[in-house]
Amino acid sequence: MSGLIDNLKYPLLPGPTRRQFLQQSLFAGCGMMCGIPGHEQASAREVFEGKTQQFTIEARFYEKLDYQKIRCKLCPRECVIDDHERGYCGVRENREGIYYSLVYARAVAINADPIEKKPLFHFHPGSLAYSIATAGCNVNCKFCQNWEISQVRPEDIRSTYMPPEKIAQSAAQYGCRSVAYTYNEPTIFFEFMEDTAIATRASGLKNVVVSAGYINKDPLSRLCQTVDAVKIDLKAFSESYYKNYVNGELKPVLESLVTLQSLGMWTEIVYLVVPGLNDSESEFKGLTRWITDNLGKDVPIHFTRFHPQYLLKNLPPTPLRTLERAKAIADAAGLHYVYIGNVPGHPAENTYCPSCGKTVVTRSGFIVREINIKKGKCPYCSGPIAGRWQ
Repeated sequence: MSGLIDNLKYPLLPGPTRRQFLQQSLFAGCGMMCGIPGHEQASAREVFEGKTQQFTIEARFYEKLDYQKIRCKLCPRECVIDDHERGYCGVRENREGIYYSLVYARAVAINADPIEKKPLFHFHPGSLAYSIATAGCNVNCKFCQNWEISQVRPEDIRSTYMPPEKIAQSAAQYGCRSVAYTYNEPTIFFEFMEDTAIATRASGLKNVVVSAGYINKDPLSRLCQTVDAVKIDLKAFSESYYKNYVNGELKPVLESLVTLQSLGMWTEIVYLVVPGLNDSESEFKGLTRWITDNLGKDVPIHFTRFHPQYLLKNLPPTPLRTLERAKAIADAAGLHYVYIGNVPGHPAENTYCPSCGKTVVTRSGFIVREINIKKGKCPYCSGPIAGRWQ
């Protein structure tokens, strides 16, 4: 998943103001945000000794089969799982014919991030998102930034007990406008995410999901009843890339994007451009044509610079000219909001009115410098600016 986890140097301790959090987020590196003082933590030994029942809840999308087997219905893998075995994600277990999530309220990363870090550029810009994650994932991207948490089982990493009500309280305490389910794949902690979204909505907070979109239609449709925005990491526009570098499939992700569009969910897309693997002109053209035909021209797309990570450390960072070429192709296809990511200070971080071309949101990295949008419209020409604005 995209969005680096901030360093332990900046934990959620009493005292910092909203301004301080924003400043800290600018300079934070990669690391895990866990072990928050005042919260109960579980170690691998406690899991082994069976002392973590508070993290276990019956799964909501599965069917029972003969001989105490089950079929998971949460994601396109639809794992068929024997008694006392787990699915591909490693966080859901069959116990005598009943399927359980093992990561309910089991946070391994917690932080207050700028919403621009998700990145969501058209959803309450300049606000903070209370960001949470568990262990586990239902894909295995060779370029994963957060593989230390996404590619491990829950008993292999220290966790903090954070039930939905506590998250709602803590998010409000730190001045967050929304709660973000991010860092690893939120699909695999669906029950925790859904209950937290309900609790935080009751407190007046928004909810955003940062996902790879590898989820079945029924759970996705249900999730859309309780969340307010979704950012999809579209890894590439070829099945071969998904097979070789993601261990997943492209088709279900495209179906998820169509479902989100049909349900009126605010959606933004990130395309991590990996040199030599998913950066051909034909792929950029195919991608932008598909977005135009199936989602419309108002869906923002972020072409993001790759940095060597995890199992792809042999590749160089994405050349800026490649990102600019992708943007030019998307602009020529008529997409209204095309961004370049992971290049702080680039003009393509800003939002421009598609009608008159004037700058309506000015950004520098994760900082929003200026917002010139009035009731969802450009103040210069009154043209509509798609998004969810304050």
